[in-house]
Amino acid sequence: MDIDQFIVKLTTVIVNPVIQILFAVATVIFLWGVVVFIKNAESPEKRREGSQKIMYGLIGMFIMISAFALVNILHNTFLAPNGQTIPESIKYPR
Repeated sequence: MDIDQFIVKLTTVIVNPVIQILFAVATVIFLWGVVVFIKNAESPEKRREGSQKIMYGLIGMFIMISAFALVNILHNTFLAPNGQTIPESIKYPR
């Protein structure tokens, strides 16, 4: 197995699914924060708790999008510099 093939396999089998799972977790935290914020609109403390969850979710989603972008930038820079095609599973993970 060539090092390029190993890196592509590592990216498609481990890195992308982990990023997707963590993005889903951040989305759930964000949505839970929205629910807490709306449900407890009369309580300032619960609203603050909801807004913190919303912020944590947004920060998590930003980090996961940044990680995915960084993986793609590194892959395009080092593994496909000569115009080689990039596998669809790396461009758009499922």
